[in-house]
Amino acid sequence: MNEFERDIINSMQEAVDMQMGKPIGRTTVISSPKQVRKLAKLTQKEMAELMGMSLSTYQKWERGVQTAECLPLNLLRIIEKDPDAVINTLSSNEKSHSDKMVSNGA
Repeated sequence: MNEFERDIINSMQEAVDMQMGKPIGRTTVISSPKQVRKLAKLTQKEMAELMGMSLSTYQKWERGVQTAECLPLNLLRIIEKDPDAVINTLSSNEKSHSDKMVSNGA
C-alpha cells in the first residue's frame, strides 16, 4: 500500500470517527477550498463536480458562507495531495459505470 492509499484510508477512518463523535487525537490544518482548487488548476465548476456538489454550494463554501461536512473536508485534503489521482479515479469510475449500463442494456 502506498502513502496515498494510506492517506485515503486514514482520512475515511477519521471521518467515521468524527461522525461518531470520537476525538481524533490530533489537529488537522486544512487549506482553504480556493487554495486547493487553484493548486489543482481547476475552475469552481470543475471542483464542484469533482467533489460531488452543486456549483452554488461549492461557491458558498469557498466564500465561507457555508461550512462543509467532514467528508468533503477529507476529500479536499486528498485533492490537495494528489488532484490527478482523484480526477483519474473518479473519471474511470464514471466510465466503468457507463460501460456497465450499456452492457446491461440500460
